[in-house]
Amino acid sequence: MGIRAGEGLRFSFWARRGPDASVALRVALRGAENRLLTEGSIQVDKTAWTPYSLTLNPTLTDPGSRLELTLEHPGQVDLDAVSLMPTTATHGFRPDLMGLLRDLKPGFVRFPGGCVVEGHDLANRYQWKRTLGPADARRPMPNRWLDNMAGEGRFAPDYQQSFQLGFFEFFQLCADLGAEPLPVLSCGMACQFESGEMVPAESLDPFIQDALDLIEFANGAPDSPWGKVRAHMGHAAPFGLKFLAVGNEQWGPEYLDRFQRFEKAIRARYPQIQIIGSSGPWSGGADFDTLWAGMRELRADLVDEHYYAPPGWFLANAHRYDHYPRSGPKVFAGEYAAHPERPAPGTPRPNTWEAAMAEAAFMTGLERNADVVRLASYAPLLANVDAWQWSPNLIWFDSLQAAPTPSYWVQQTFSRNRASRILPVQLAIPPSATATAALYASAAVDDATGEVVLKVVNAARRPADLDLRIQGVQGLGGTARKTVLSAGLADENSLGAPPKATPVTSDVSVPGPAFSQTFPPYSLTVLRLSMKRAHP
Repeated sequence: MGIRAGEGLRFSFWARRGPDASVALRVALRGAENRLLTEGSIQVDKTAWTPYSLTLNPTLTDPGSRLELTLEHPGQVDLDAVSLMPTTATHGFRPDLMGLLRDLKPGFVRFPGGCVVEGHDLANRYQWKRTLGPADARRPMPNRWLDNMAGEGRFAPDYQQSFQLGFFEFFQLCADLGAEPLPVLSCGMACQFESGEMVPAESLDPFIQDALDLIEFANGAPDSPWGKVRAHMGHAAPFGLKFLAVGNEQWGPEYLDRFQRFEKAIRARYPQIQIIGSSGPWSGGADFDTLWAGMRELRADLVDEHYYAPPGWFLANAHRYDHYPRSGPKVFAGEYAAHPERPAPGTPRPNTWEAAMAEAAFMTGLERNADVVRLASYAPLLANVDAWQWSPNLIWFDSLQAAPTPSYWVQQTFSRNRASRILPVQLAIPPSATATAALYASAAVDDATGEVVLKVVNAARRPADLDLRIQGVQGLGGTARKTVLSAGLADENSLGAPPKATPVTSDVSVPGPAFSQTFPPYSLTVLRLSMKRAHP
């Protein structure tokens, strides 16, 4: 465990002594070369299970410490639910990781994840009701990703789910971040890449009831059956749930049948809830098309699309949504990340600037088509460098420090430069200007600040010198705020090293609605241009 000097720790556990006299339990943290970081003592004096806690104050920092429990004299002590957490941790999150999440300013958080919702089989699926109540009473279970990458040398027998972070904590996290909660629930289908087990259609009602109960848990009055559970856990006010996803990456007629039953039951009782359906695990193809047709017929509010692909795919698909139907269900880009080639089996795919830049180019297409693409989220969010089962990830961390990746900074730059209304963009590139052909852009108006927000990705290896003209705007000019992200294509941000890709912000002079600007090679640039008035 990573221990920092001066960071208070709360050690807690349940215990009962044996039939003999009470026993003093010494608690110590030891680091490298067995050096003592901090210690304390607790008298276990009850024969019944009893909670105990102790605050520890380490005087030294160590990235690989261990917890040592010792009886001070012969005796017997039974232990359970042993926990050691920073006193400043929020809902189980490390303060540094929580800070990075806050800085992202996310509009929503999708939880608890993807395949963990389905499980290897139905017994292994994620069941939200089992994650409520006292944290020390929650029963752990294996993680769906326990041995998913065993063939690549990534078997992790300790890859478990303790549910110390459960649905109540996820809702609290969203409230703290000012983000909308977006839970995903099992539709009675286990992972179709694993067992593919399905609950019989006639036995689906308990799964549907779980969805209805979750909505009541999140939004119900404190005196409603499930609202009372929420209030008893310490949050009397409703969480204001608006979205609910039914299933994750499911496909086939069995899924459409199950979605229809969920949709009918949820609409009847909670018509205000936005229901999200799946388009399967692929970004196109026959199953994808069949699911989209079914989602339109079944009146889904949003359809969850997933795409993990090489950076070139994201560049080639920056215009993916330009020709989507403008009516019917909206798109939820629920999981996406550019996946560079893996260096070797058993090693993580790198979070390179090339991948992040390709994602930025793709995201300009998401913004330009905001009337079709309602929500989008990079995935996965967090990974420990010593315990990963998937890559790339947005934030890598070890026991003491974190490394926001280039993709993190792209996500943060887009999030911090949202706007109110999309403006049309026209790129007129002369045939001879091959060096500037790899350009991607979006533009919008921020009504709150009175600014035009222009995002430009230059995916070429040379600078792009552009003449820009902002039309339909009066009084544009003066000083603009410019944010640039640029790095070498293979650059990464590594733990313990200065980051190679982070935003750089400066002020630039803009004489009026027509001006020139140079966009560096392999870059994302955001310009915030002040105006007096913009016409729709």
